[in-house]
Formats: sequence, structure tokens, C-alpha cells
Amino acid sequence: MSELRVASRYAKSLIELAAEKGILEQVHDDMKLFSNTISQNRDFQMLLRNPIVKSDKKMAVLNSVFKGKVQEMTLAFFTIVTRKNREAILEFVATEFEKQYNLMKGIQRASVTSAAPLSPALRQQLGERLANETGKTIQLEEMIDPSLIGGFVLRVGDRQIDSSVKNSLRKLKNNFKDNSYINKL
Repeated sequence: MSELRVASRYAKSLIELAAEKGILEQVHDDMKLFSNTISQNRDFQMLLRNPIVKSDKKMAVLNSVFKGKVQEMTLAFFTIVTRKNREAILEFVATEFEKQYNLMKGIQRASVTSAAPLSPALRQQLGERLANETGKTIQLEEMIDPSLIGGFVLRVGDRQIDSSVKNSLRKLKNNFKDNSYINKL
């Protein structure tokens, strides 16, 4: 079974149990903390993936890092996954948990890349418009890329809208190339 499928099943079990116990928000915060910790510490990530290090050592590290900072249920979940020798997929479980949490809560992630920071009014207008179109709460992630020159690139799910000056110039350049090729015939 693929790691992603296994991670999805573990995440689904955790989210359902957390919702049943009424601590979904706390467990969600715990999984975000875990994701941030693993993304900021490559040694920790490599430790969890290392097949040579015994599971009890990995569990000791998980306990020392997260005990007192996360819910008891989250720590128990880490213990169960570690006992099954699946600690390498914890990173994927956290990612899948976030996806399933967003699906359950009706949250749609969107990213906007612009040449300059968005003004608060424009950010709000963009969020409202996307919320109206998708019918979901929008979680907007902003990125700055000066190479766009102007405009923006918006990604919502699998859709992308590129209204950047850079893209317009690329289209214009390709148009000139195509026309010059036709004129030579």
C-alpha cells in the first residue's frame, strides 16, 4: 500500500476521533506544530525516516519534543504509529490531516503571487470574490515575485489565473515569433 494511502487512512482515523472527542481544533494545532517542526528541522525529518534507528528511540525523541506541548491523544497517536513501525509516514499524515480538516471545515486554500505586496483592501476583495465563487472559506497565501513585473498569478485548487505582465510579454513574444515564421513562407 502506498505511503500516501496509508497516511490518508491514519489521518482520517485521527480526525474522526478528535472530532468525536471534541478536541479537533487542538489536534489540528498539534498537527500544524508537527508539520512546522519537521519542515524546519531536517535532522528530525531524517531521524523519523531512518530505518536503522529503533522505534523506541524515535518515540523517545517524539516524547521529548512534543510532550506537554500537544494533546495526550496526539501523543498517543504518535505512539501507536511508532509501535507499528510507520513513523516515517507521520510527515505525510500531518499533510493529509490538514487536507481532510480543510475539506471538513469547507476551507479552500488559494495562493496569490504578485510583484508587490497586496494592499489590505485588495486582499480582502480578492478573498471575498473567491469565497463567492467557490462557496468556501478562503485561506489566502501570499507570495512576492518581483520578476512578474506587475499583475498577479492566482492558484485555487487545480486552476491557475496568470494576469502578470511577465506572462503577457511572453505571449506577445511568442506571437511575434509565430508571425515572423509565417511571413518567411
